[in-house]
Amino acid sequence: MPDHLSVMELWRYPVKSLQGERLHSAELGPEGIAGDRQWALFDLETGFGLTARRAPDLLFGAARLRPDGTVEVVLPDGTVTTDDEEISGWVGRRVSLRPAGSAPGRPRYESPDDDLAETSTRWHDWQGAPGAFHDNAGARLSLVTTGTLGTWDRRRFRANVVLEGAGEGGLIGSQVRLGTAVLDVGDPIPRCVMVTRPQPGGIARDTSVLKTIHRERGGDLAVAALVHRPGSVRTGDVLEPA
Repeated sequence: MPDHLSVMELWRYPVKSLQGERLHSAELGPEGIAGDRQWALFDLETGFGLTARRAPDLLFGAARLRPDGTVEVVLPDGTVTTDDEEISGWVGRRVSLRPAGSAPGRPRYESPDDDLAETSTRWHDWQGAPGAFHDNAGARLSLVTTGTLGTWDRRRFRANVVLEGAGEGGLIGSQVRLGTAVLDVGDPIPRCVMVTRPQPGGIARDTSVLKTIHRERGGDLAVAALVHRPGSVRTGDVLEPA
């Protein structure tokens, strides 16, 4: 196990592909951080869950949880809403904001056939995880270290847990304690065109990020985890063997 990894940042993304919330502490349960990816926008024409792979402007909206556990969307102009018509007007297509578990079956999404292409002309659809709107069932929580990120802006990778230190790859296959929670660390996370998208705060479109990840890391960055035992975590907590 890597030496002395501690929690530098915690992030929750209530609506898939929108900006999220930086937290000082979080509750971890079977779906990961409580409230994470619990809502998504669905394209009413195609039926697919809409992500920034297909609609990059989603990254310029934000989502936050209300005290009662519901969600609200903050549009780039500052409008706070949950109204499908207002959100559709911003996105430029008819969409519906839906909570996890609101429809039978697992959601489907779209990705370009070639993530490394400057312009994508061919797309394929794929099936996401059941429950919360994670991309796959083995990744309810994502962890990355500052050593892996280097000079890249951590916000490109939308990790739930940013660890101070180096070497999250050394955690793969292990069981670790984070705060009072216990995690089963699984596989590396394959990266897609999302990491190249522009975001608020001066993050520009940069296709070299994904090209470098493919060239130097086999296409993976960060690791996935499942919550073996629920608990709480806060910034400053040290990751330890379980």
